[in-house]
Amino acid sequence: MVKFCPECDSFCQPDPIKKCYVCTKCEWEEPLEDTLKVSRDSNKNVEKIVVVGKKEKKISTMPKTKIKCEKCDNMEAEWWMVQTRSIDESMTQFYRCTKCGHTWRDYS
Repeated sequence: MVKFCPECDSFCQPDPIKKCYVCTKCEWEEPLEDTLKVSRDSNKNVEKIVVVGKKEKKISTMPKTKIKCEKCDNMEAEWWMVQTRSIDESMTQFYRCTKCGHTWRDYS
């Protein structure tokens, strides 16, 4: 939290020894108890939420096509396209084998 002095509008810094905010210019003070306290350690006992579980990681939403994997000869792969070169050139198509995970690209 940033605190400014009500007397001179200068920046106030927290003083942990005095337990107050102190103006860097006119030395005005305000007790820390009068301000909002936020603890960084307040979330230690909070339960973590798993957004994608182990089972869900295996679910694929990528489109699939029949193409031969050059490593394991599997006949199915996921595919996607990325503009890797200049805009006036065609996109690069990537494939990932659904069996072994090998990834390759097609520039055509």
